[in-house]
Amino acid sequence: MKTRLTSLVPLLVFAVLVSACTSREADAPPAAEPSEETPTKLVLKGPVHHLDGLGREPMLVEHPDGTLFVSGYESQVRGTDPRLTPKLWKSDDGGESWSLVPVGTAEEGAAGNSDVDLAVAPDGTLYFVVMGFNRTTGEGTHVAMGVSHDVGATWTWTSLSETRFDDRPWVEVAPDGTAHAVWNDGEGVSHAASTDAGRSWAERPKVHRAGGSSHMAIGPAGEIAVRVTPLSASGSRFDEGEDRIVVSTDGGHRWKAHPAPGTREWPSSFQDMATKLPRWVEPVAWDSDGALYHLWSEGREVVLGRSVDQGATWTRWSVARDAEVAYFPYLVARGSGELAATWFSGQGESLSVQVALIQVPRVDSDALTVVRSESFQPDSWLESKDSPGRTPAGEYVPIAFLSGGGLAVVTPVQDARGDRFGFSWWTLEAR
Repeated sequence: MKTRLTSLVPLLVFAVLVSACTSREADAPPAAEPSEETPTKLVLKGPVHHLDGLGREPMLVEHPDGTLFVSGYESQVRGTDPRLTPKLWKSDDGGESWSLVPVGTAEEGAAGNSDVDLAVAPDGTLYFVVMGFNRTTGEGTHVAMGVSHDVGATWTWTSLSETRFDDRPWVEVAPDGTAHAVWNDGEGVSHAASTDAGRSWAERPKVHRAGGSSHMAIGPAGEIAVRVTPLSASGSRFDEGEDRIVVSTDGGHRWKAHPAPGTREWPSSFQDMATKLPRWVEPVAWDSDGALYHLWSEGREVVLGRSVDQGATWTRWSVARDAEVAYFPYLVARGSGELAATWFSGQGESLSVQVALIQVPRVDSDALTVVRSESFQPDSWLESKDSPGRTPAGEYVPIAFLSGGGLAVVTPVQDARGDRFGFSWWTLEAR
């Protein structure tokens, strides 16, 4: 999603959606209290602020050698050129300090001023996908993929698409090392793959011929799940009814679409956001057992779904029921049923980030274990110096399990009045 949506969020009047189940979903008990064997606290630490350029709607990954990477993009005011060099930072000391990574020049293909994603392969190959956005016409311009085989020291770039309305790219790596990228352009969700560590890319069959590329995840056997949603092409296209999870079990050569679990109302345009819950990234994740998860908001309730048959049927649990409306969730998985989630709640001065560690039971009829940290407010404000209101400055808060233990999240620093632009690094320890 582009800057236009998030600058409106603090001004929206949200509608509270009523949760409901369909015949293919089964309700599970609400969240249980943690047992003595599970963590009882999720302690928030930080933040570390890094201020040398805005990291809007960031993404983070940890390299196998422990190096941390954060990517982001400039805002509408500061990043109007679609061929602006994308931003990437790294830390060699666990996030205590950060430095800007030279990723190349626009002439070398390192060009993009909007949505980004990062992925790292088991062999350490680093993938950095970016898109360009013409903020005058409100149209995407291209999708480019950067690849590094030396922990970010040098980069090669490939143009994946230069189609009008290109939008919301994602990149993930399968266990066999195959890298997969998806994006949309108003005519469906496209897919390209690389089997040679990013040296070449081949476009494979479309994931779906309508809708937007809301999110992507890859499972332990190489299963690919893509969340397809009605809005695409930077919000200029709405395909009613395209609310699906599409799965491939053969590396993206064939796809099977299933209706997404849950009940949600989708805004049909940016203007429609004034009366409906904001939606853009609707996350999916696979655990090590091959179970597929989906996290979404139904107003003040955050709901988790699990499918053990690759999206055909779902069990759902309530993760949280809060006083403030919840929106823009994000989800990652590790091991057997161990999940970490984030979402925004509230608006204006009450805008805050929520973080939860979730353990999903093996038996559908059992309750979840949910441990939440204290909420916190991101250091992000509306882009105008004359508008002091808070804004998410993105459509999700990325979260990751760290190899040394604990979790990390990243939020933008967008403060035009104070001339402060960068990102905040937060860590969480489960106790």
